[in-house]
Amino acid sequence: MDFLSDFLTLFLAKLQSPTLGFLIGGMVVAALNSQLQIPDAIYKFIVFMLLLKVGLSGGIAIRNANLAEMLLPAVFAVATGILIVFIGRYTLGNLPKVKTVDAIATAGLFGAVSGSTLAAGITVLETEDIFFEPWAAALYPFMDIPALVTAIVLASIYTSKQKSLSQQEPFGKQESLSKQSVAAGGYPTTRQEYRSQQRITAGGYPRKQNDRVKIWPIVKESLQGSALSALLLGLALGILTRPESVYESFFNPLFRGLLSILMLIMGMEATARIGELRKVGQWYALYALVGPLLHGFIAFGFGMIAHHATGFSPGGVVLLAVIAASSSDISGPPTLRAGIPSANPSAYIGSSTAVGTPVALALGIPLFIGLAQVLMGS
Repeated sequence: MDFLSDFLTLFLAKLQSPTLGFLIGGMVVAALNSQLQIPDAIYKFIVFMLLLKVGLSGGIAIRNANLAEMLLPAVFAVATGILIVFIGRYTLGNLPKVKTVDAIATAGLFGAVSGSTLAAGITVLETEDIFFEPWAAALYPFMDIPALVTAIVLASIYTSKQKSLSQQEPFGKQESLSKQSVAAGGYPTTRQEYRSQQRITAGGYPRKQNDRVKIWPIVKESLQGSALSALLLGLALGILTRPESVYESFFNPLFRGLLSILMLIMGMEATARIGELRKVGQWYALYALVGPLLHGFIAFGFGMIAHHATGFSPGGVVLLAVIAASSSDISGPPTLRAGIPSANPSAYIGSSTAVGTPVALALGIPLFIGLAQVLMGS
């Protein structure tokens, strides 16, 4: 009952938070057919500012940390972020009527990290006098950035394959192929049917076995994209320079206001595509309910290995699990919108803010603290 009460309390509080409030406001404005428009140039500037700020804060935290002590937990953070994306790609992405690009974007958002959830976890640990390494909070970019990059690369590979298959279909056979029985989501019902479609080329000849999508050009293009470039630039500047003065006087004060405008834009766009989410909303709700706890348990297991191998503190293990259970509300949405423009923001933002974040806050944090106390005696 206490978990349920805390969940409902935090869920209602989340509805009143500025971030979610502006998101809902944008959805309402769009639903009322308002003529309000935010110029695209302003949107791009806001995204640049937010991602540069996130990168700077992460770089500063890493520069001030003990890199030797961080090594194994950082490797586990990277592995967790990537693993979460693959789990979502092959679970949520295979559910009926769920579009693969939407599933990948949702998994990317859940693999990325929420700064507010991390702050909440730190606050609870400090309140209960549970020790954690001062650099533990700096683990978030190690999970956040790889998850976002992995999601963008997977989406690029998938869309490239889809385009390749459509271009290789013989003229006059597209109509007959479209009439074949396919599973929900547009996939062939049998493995043989799928393979037979893959082998067709524009001239009607079997497709070559080594005709695969090259991954490195996609990775390179992803890293050169505006969103990830801003994030990585901020990270590099935070590590290699000392931007604390400009960070505290310029970037930090503007952060919440810019984020609010961004969420307003996201809300307007989400409403424009809400019809697509209604068809599969139950699957996203289920994923957002189970995913945060599953992701947190995976990271907790990695943290236990680091605890026994290097003495990683129980509080650090908890924070690693908390950031894995969180879903990004800052760097994730704009990065995914820029990197996977074909994905529906209603899917990944709605499942994260409406279900995922309250689950991580109300259930995840106390659950992982309790596990740490039982298993490691923190």
